[in-house]
Amino acid sequence: MDQAPGSPQVGQGGQGVPTCYRHPDRETGIRCTRCERPICPECMVSASVGFQCPDCVRSGSGTGHTPAASRPRTVAGGAVSADPRLFTKILIGINVAVFIAVSADKSLLNHLVLFGAWPPAPFTPTQGVAGGQWYLLVTSMFTHQQVWHIAFNMLSLWWIGGPLEAALGRARYLSLYFVSGLAGSALTYLLVDPTQGTVGASGAIFGLFGATAVLMRRLRYDMRPVLVLLAINLAFTFGPGLNIAWQAHVGGLVAGVITGYAMVHAPREHRNLVQYGTCALVLAVVVVLTVVRTAQLT
Repeated sequence: MDQAPGSPQVGQGGQGVPTCYRHPDRETGIRCTRCERPICPECMVSASVGFQCPDCVRSGSGTGHTPAASRPRTVAGGAVSADPRLFTKILIGINVAVFIAVSADKSLLNHLVLFGAWPPAPFTPTQGVAGGQWYLLVTSMFTHQQVWHIAFNMLSLWWIGGPLEAALGRARYLSLYFVSGLAGSALTYLLVDPTQGTVGASGAIFGLFGATAVLMRRLRYDMRPVLVLLAINLAFTFGPGLNIAWQAHVGGLVAGVITGYAMVHAPREHRNLVQYGTCALVLAVVVVLTVVRTAQLT
């Protein structure tokens, strides 16, 4: 049952913790600067001072602008969508579809896995990224071999990616995902033995972890849960005998923190320039690393 607008919101357990007026199951410490109703990250609309709820922004009251000029925006300036997890669902669907295809035809893996060069030196590589197959930096981001690998990554993507997509908006979320994934692939290409193949969405997901930490700090939320989860993942990354490409995790995490910081801290008057400019700069670094490694291998 929906609560009427303006009715008191009290968290469970009688603690008096406010909950979002549109999502009563979500506790929050942020209130609309106009009507003072509590709002969760999904409902926050960035304003010149503080945040506003979608209803106040939609009405355009006190702004001097028409409602169309004051459409609800996320904390990063993205449009508030009806399905805030749509792109997360699509990304999961692509990963699952590729996993099914690889399971049905093992030979397909040879065209998707990330590896630097084949044949190895002193021969001139004809396959791999150094052989001109740059698309492997992308296809490997959606490829998994083991059931436990894709299950772990897709659960992480759902838990972390969904709320982050709602907070950033679809375009910014997708940009963050691909920038982080490509950064992880580039660092893997740079540091891993060129004949060793790597796959997985972990680079992109670690980027989402980094951006989530930045967002929670921006909103002054308790960061301990996400930091503990990140620490557990890093422990697995560097754990002995697991054969995990830590380069992808580190590359994705660093890119996610940098890009996420630009997403949530960009000044409103230059928001798009700062956000997408940062994405372009990270991609430029990816290209430079890839070119340098290719020159080493050829």
